[in-house]
Amino acid sequence: MSAPSTQSPSSHTGRVAVVTGAAGGFGHAIAGELARRGADIIAVDLDPADRTVEAVAETGRRAVQFQADLSDPEQVAALAPELLGFAGRVDILVNNAGVFPFRNVFELDFAQWKRTQEINIDSQFLMAKAVMGSMRDNGWGRIVNLASNSLGLAVPDMVHYMASKGAVVGFTRALASDLAPYGITVNAISPTASRTPGGRQFIGDDMLRTVADMQSIKRVGTAEDIVGLACFLSSDDCAFITGQTIVADGGLVRL
Repeated sequence: MSAPSTQSPSSHTGRVAVVTGAAGGFGHAIAGELARRGADIIAVDLDPADRTVEAVAETGRRAVQFQADLSDPEQVAALAPELLGFAGRVDILVNNAGVFPFRNVFELDFAQWKRTQEINIDSQFLMAKAVMGSMRDNGWGRIVNLASNSLGLAVPDMVHYMASKGAVVGFTRALASDLAPYGITVNAISPTASRTPGGRQFIGDDMLRTVADMQSIKRVGTAEDIVGLACFLSSDDCAFITGQTIVADGGLVRL
């Protein structure tokens, strides 16, 4: 767990935040810091998010968890009233759930391609649809989507993944235009390969070190490296910023 925030009460105080992929990695870190800054947390993941709920409870904020496959429209439709029932509204959505499998394009079949799109981009659309009506009704909302800095790199064996993350950037830009009249901002974060459970499993420590050596800031990224940016993009300070994709990768990609 990262150190508690030393910041004074912020615009997150009293907000209700949904964080997907919240059981570990980026999602766990973001949920914990949003709670330390005053938000109540709805942790959503395919896996149990007990550790995240416990971390939020230590801050004194409320937390609840739901398990669902967010690529399944029926499961998200069933989840939507549960999200709104927790506090009567949702103010912040962090669309973090995703996968990053490597597969050579000659071996990649349509089922693998389709599953990657379902998890990485379809889930973001479905979750936004589930909560943006609440944001519109309250005249305030923040949606933060997780993209990837790989869009600015020559990465082999990632056709399905990079296509899905390119779609996240396009989705972010388009949704920002549609929701701006209702006080809702939509932005994306493009992190680097980081030392998270998923990063260590699918990329490995040696490759993480190789990536870090190419960065201007030559250390392996961590989940905590994007926490401040996620909190900024979900705050009142972000009221005039929308449709943007911000790269947080130690200076590897310049877009």
